[in-house]
Amino acid sequence: MGLFNKIFGESDSQNHNNEIKVLPWQNLNDVSQLDDIEKRSHTKTQVIFKHSTTCGISRMAMKQFVNAYNLDANLDLYYLDLLSYRDVSNETGYKFQVIHQSPQVLVIKNGVAVAHTSHGAISEMDLAKFE
Repeated sequence: MGLFNKIFGESDSQNHNNEIKVLPWQNLNDVSQLDDIEKRSHTKTQVIFKHSTTCGISRMAMKQFVNAYNLDANLDLYYLDLLSYRDVSNETGYKFQVIHQSPQVLVIKNGVAVAHTSHGAISEMDLAKFE
């Protein structure tokens, strides 16, 4: 494996850094939580990550989001498994006036979606400017 790693540029420091980053996710699995998110957004930014557990693109976007996420961010972070909770996913779109996409990130402030993006653009979203 050493030769394989050298060919593809993996350094020893990368090899030993297998630390898993755990985000402060709150599961979003009930439509009633959307009212709470709306209310909380008046005092603290709320972020919803809509994820399709069977989609490779969604998995890649989530991995990039997790890697880029600042653990010191002052916001609430929600995870929505949109396949298991399709009704919650649909209501999220209606409530915050955002067309459904997957994967998708919504930023909620003062009761409304102030930003949203999907697919590869998720990794380019700067959440710090919404804190």
